[in-house]
Amino acid sequence: MPLITVLLFATYILPLFLPGTWKLDGLLRVLIGVVLFSAAYMAEVVRGGLQAIPRGQFEAAMALGLGYWRTMGFVILPQALRLVIPGMVNSFIALFKVTTLVLIVAIFDLLCQVRAAFSDPNWATPVTLFTGFAFAGMIYFVFCFGMSRYALFVERRLNTAR
Repeated sequence: MPLITVLLFATYILPLFLPGTWKLDGLLRVLIGVVLFSAAYMAEVVRGGLQAIPRGQFEAAMALGLGYWRTMGFVILPQALRLVIPGMVNSFIALFKVTTLVLIVAIFDLLCQVRAAFSDPNWATPVTLFTGFAFAGMIYFVFCFGMSRYALFVERRLNTAR
């Protein structure tokens, strides 16, 4: 399901399901939608990592006498989370990039502020819009590049290749 659908649902449909005395702020409704959206994607990434663990690991933990929760906590999940670091970082970067969709439900973000600065007569010049969007693009690039480099550092530190 696209994030736009989730945001529209959280903004316009969610208040219809709540009791009449409950009033949720628009930002809180959008946050609930984004959290549910990102949690679903992260659950799929972790599920893929759990399926990548060989069945023998689970059987070996059971042979040692570990229960289900200890097996998952001490044997299976640490291995699975090491495998899904690239997928997790990819999800975080994608989520960071799609935060501009909150404009659809009338919440301002970085790109809206650039447009607002262009419409202000004190700031408006022929190059204001280009400069603002170039600066916003650099901000997105720096954050995304930094997250990907940090993920590579964590991968090397955890030695996920072995």
